Amino acid sequence: MDKLFLHDFNLQMIIGVYEWERTSPQTVHLDLDIGLPDRRAGQTDLIEDAINYADVAEHIRTWVTQHEFHLIETLAEQIAQLILDHFGAPWVRVSATKPAVVRGVGRVGVSIERESSAG
Repeated sequence: MDKLFLHDFNLQMIIGVYEWERTSPQTVHLDLDIGLPDRRAGQTDLIEDAINYADVAEHIRTWVTQHEFHLIETLAEQIAQLILDHFGAPWVRVSATKPAVVRGVGRVGVSIERESSAG
C-alpha cells in the first residue's frame, strides 16, 4: 500500500484531564501515516488524484480549534476517523504525543491504526 505521511505536525490545543492542563493550550505532536486509495496520483501527476497533504493539515488545524479533549486517545481516534471519512483513505495511523507532562518522561502518547469500513 502506498502511504502519504505528515510527521512532526504540531498543534496548540486544550487537552488533559487535570485542571492545570486545561488552563492554557498545550502542544500536541502528531505523526500521520495515511494509506492512499490507489496509485493514480503517481501515474497522472495531478493533485486531483492525490490526497493533498496541505488540505489534510489545514482541515485538522481548523477542526482542532473547534474541540477540546480530555484524553489523547480520543483525539487520535477522532482524527483517524476524520481522515478516513473526509479524505477517503483506506487506512490511517495516528500517533499523538504530549511533551513533558509526566516527571522524568520526555513525551507521552498513543499510536492507533484504523481501516475504513467502506470496503
